[in-house]
Amino acid sequence: MKEDRKSAIKKLRNLVFTKKMEPEDYRENFEKTFSSVFLPNGVECAECTYGGVPCDKISPTIYSSRRIVIYIHGGSFVGGSRNSYRNFCASLANESSCRIIVPEFRLPPTYPFPASIDDLTSVFRAVYEEENALRSLEIDRTGLNDKNKKGNIILAADGSGASLAMALLFKINKKYRDNIQSLVLFSPWLDLSSDNPLIAGRKVSDEIISGENLHSAVDKYTYATNITNPLVSPLKAPLEYYEEFPPVYVQMGEKEILVQQSQELSRILKNKNIECILDIWPKMMYMFQFADEYLPESHLAVEKVGRYIKHREEETTEEKKEREKILRKNNIAIEV
Repeated sequence: MKEDRKSAIKKLRNLVFTKKMEPEDYRENFEKTFSSVFLPNGVECAECTYGGVPCDKISPTIYSSRRIVIYIHGGSFVGGSRNSYRNFCASLANESSCRIIVPEFRLPPTYPFPASIDDLTSVFRAVYEEENALRSLEIDRTGLNDKNKKGNIILAADGSGASLAMALLFKINKKYRDNIQSLVLFSPWLDLSSDNPLIAGRKVSDEIISGENLHSAVDKYTYATNITNPLVSPLKAPLEYYEEFPPVYVQMGEKEILVQQSQELSRILKNKNIECILDIWPKMMYMFQFADEYLPESHLAVEKVGRYIKHREEETTEEKKEREKILRKNNIAIEV
């Protein structure tokens, strides 16, 4: 068990950019560590384009047509890709029974702030238009139109991707924001400003990540005078930025130096009467969900997020019949 934890920590450290690295070397190591040619059984991956941005569309055998995830990958702003996140997102797709879109957005330092946010905004608008068109067809087919129904798009992100997800939410207007069912964040980066004690102290660290790592990453992402911009450091946003904000679910490890930031986000949201679930796993480290071959908690945590996503939207009678049909075809017992 102790050796498994050491192996997990060794693997997870590859998620983090350091000042001793060049972005190209970091990306190469990231891809080598986290890319996989195999996907879980019953999951398909198709390459597509939304808003001019290349994306993966990951679909499990059984999924609800009433929800779709846009997953914004981490990678210390400068790394990560749909390829290196394919396996993790496939597992999340299975557990949540929904399709997941993984955009290949532009990265710094070649494309600094706000290129990543611009790409994600284009993806979101294109997914919104497609889902809206499908909903209109469904209304025409069934004659049913629930005007009070919340949107079916879920935003999910990890690490630096959480900063991008929050920036996207701050940037889009009410029409788009109303179509977001929830925001799911794993180990989010929420304050990269110089007055953040983690950044100012630099030496503060946990088993995986340090203040120095955060500083090195944001230094490649944007210029120094921009780091207090709410589109970079979401905790710096004025309260009016949170109007019409969706429910938020944050999952992270107890050992992370980032826990205090998420607690602050939770306080802000609850003061605005916005639902926020802060799911902190005892003894776990930064992005422990990526070490499923070493930590049993990893798979359990992804299962829990999947349940959260599924339970926000009840299965329709038609979807239930289709699910049972597939289960019978594959000789799988139907739970009642």
